[in-house]
Amino acid sequence: MQLLTKPNLDKLSGKRITTEEAINLYLNTDCLELGDLADQIRKKHHPDAEPVTFVIDRNINYTNACTTACRFCAFAFWPGDKRTYINSYEIIHEKTKELVELGGTQLLLQGGHNPELKIEYYEDLLKRLKTDFSDITLHALSPSEVDHVCNVSKLDIETVLRRLINAGLDSIPGGGAEILVDRVRDIISPLKIKSDRWLEVMEVAHRLGLKTTATMMFGHVETFEERLEHMEKIRQLQEKYCGFTAFIPWTFQKENNSLGRDIACNVSTSIDYLRTLAVSRIYLDNVINFQSSWVTQGIKIGQIALAFGANDMGGTMLEENVVSAAGTSCPTSMKEIIHAIHKTGRDAAQRDTQYNIIKVISRN
Repeated sequence: MQLLTKPNLDKLSGKRITTEEAINLYLNTDCLELGDLADQIRKKHHPDAEPVTFVIDRNINYTNACTTACRFCAFAFWPGDKRTYINSYEIIHEKTKELVELGGTQLLLQGGHNPELKIEYYEDLLKRLKTDFSDITLHALSPSEVDHVCNVSKLDIETVLRRLINAGLDSIPGGGAEILVDRVRDIISPLKIKSDRWLEVMEVAHRLGLKTTATMMFGHVETFEERLEHMEKIRQLQEKYCGFTAFIPWTFQKENNSLGRDIACNVSTSIDYLRTLAVSRIYLDNVINFQSSWVTQGIKIGQIALAFGANDMGGTMLEENVVSAAGTSCPTSMKEIIHAIHKTGRDAAQRDTQYNIIKVISRN
């Protein structure tokens, strides 16, 4: 990256920044000053009087059989491997029941690209869950999974999404984005959908009224310019429908996968994470919510992220298998999340998937 001059923070405040200005901020701004600028942007959407939010959720993986063979994944196995599984409805039902009994509202359903599972499987699963747990929000099937359903069922995106919505789908998680630059995708996930297809699935979802999240997994083979290219694509799509409820940047975990073992990766430090989060908050001026990635960074850095643009602590994650398979496990209870929020001097609040507040937990 080209070293530029120290940015004038006063001139940048309150305006949409360019890619060049974003790179300049990342390279040449003091870390605390950068965090302060991102926090100013956060306050325009979420004043200090508003609580820091979190959602009580659970991530259930319905299958670990997958044909994408992503090089960063330590969770999935190729179909036919004796370690693959398809969870029975009874198992998924019991896990969902535990979530509801703990006051949870969001069920995150994600899995591998299993060629045995056509759209009828997903329709049946969603319908049964909605019948048994009518109040649960089904936040399910990332764009790459939707594309997989299109391929194995020989249907177009709109048809698949309409059928899934009719079956009970409430929103779509932003997984599978990684970096929305095909040079990067050709290295880390050559069998997964390209960036334009990920964006196409999200655009159709937004047009049909589905809200979604957007993610970015960074700290591997991408350049910072490519992180900005990813953000620009999110910013452009957000201009059309305002369908992204949140942006969730998180860092690549290098253990137990071929990407971390075989390729020299630009593994992110906590400082790089915080700086990237801050720049994304400033650059993505049309996205309202930013999640802190305590799942990959740990609760302390997750807490500091609240001073670098984040306004939300994400999910309590009663179950998480993908990141932990890659060597990072940060088990944290809801009580610890609430305590971390209160230590910043702000109230905490349980929210739903659409960021409506359910209950405020005062620090006093």
